[in-house]
Amino acid sequence: MLGSVITARDHWLKHGGLILPSNATLYMAPVTHPDRYGESIDFWQNVNGINMSAMLPLAKQCAFEEPSVESISGENVLTWPHVVKHEDFYTIAIDELESVTTRYKFRSMMRAPLHGFAFWFNVEFGWPAASPIIPQASVLPTAPSSNPSMDGSKRKKRTNQNEALVLSTAPEDPPTHWQNTLIYSYDPIDVEQDQLIEGSATITQSKENL
Repeated sequence: MLGSVITARDHWLKHGGLILPSNATLYMAPVTHPDRYGESIDFWQNVNGINMSAMLPLAKQCAFEEPSVESISGENVLTWPHVVKHEDFYTIAIDELESVTTRYKFRSMMRAPLHGFAFWFNVEFGWPAASPIIPQASVLPTAPSSNPSMDGSKRKKRTNQNEALVLSTAPEDPPTHWQNTLIYSYDPIDVEQDQLIEGSATITQSKENL
């Protein structure tokens, strides 16, 4: 969808025109989701009194091979979120959407099984800082926040009508049409409170959407 917006921007956006929303921030965090894992995997160990654990490898592949779009809550999130990427819709190039790589370092806030990672985004309806148009303070928002790493639920609470309006799809906020995207591991990993979780993630655009 963003690729279509960029194409439209490059072809038809007039000088000083508006793009709404104006920028986006992609977040990720490790999550625990025992209910989802139990529904998809654990029940195979006792199906009406029959041990069907031989199905577990296939069940894990069917359940977790592809990213899952679903809604989770803030209680599922083990750490503070990591900013994967922040993009300004006025300047982003379409080839930047093809692949994004990030290194992450989390510290778990609780002891729990780690079932995978969740991804979500926030978008801001803001005014471009370099725009030649002078906005009407009573109608139009100001430039986007300069701190994309700030917690999304806090950033969306405006203190006055001139601040950028934030649409958040974060787990701690009310569910939205976009939900969250989860990448599950085939087997949970037990983590302790304050344990470091480090690694890297690469997100590649589906060939169907290129």
